[in-house]
Amino acid sequence: QEHLVESGGGLVEPGGSLTLSCAASGITLKMLSEAWYRQAPGRQRELVASMPLGNSKTYADFAAGRFTITRDDTKNTVYLQMNNLKPEDTGVYYCKASGFIQEYWGQGTQVTVSS
Repeated sequence: QEHLVESGGGLVEPGGSLTLSCAASGITLKMLSEAWYRQAPGRQRELVASMPLGNSKTYADFAAGRFTITRDDTKNTVYLQMNNLKPEDTGVYYCKASGFIQEYWGQGTQVTVSS
């Protein structure tokens, strides 16, 4: 059965760092495009970073210079390294893997940035 499982969220103080993980089962991530999204309370889900198959990584303006998306093919896992976190980064973070016809989402992991 194909699924994605995120982990690594939690409570962090402003200026801190977190690394989110998205482990895949039944899915070969290196054959797909991956992306991280987030959704804050009362707001729409928004794209944070993407790693399109065969193309360069892209970042939302708020993420550029602070967040990094990577993938470890040996672990079949995609990561989101987040540095210098701000309170406005609070939300549920989701990973997505997609191909031409398929699309998979994880269940999300909560990130809370607060002092």
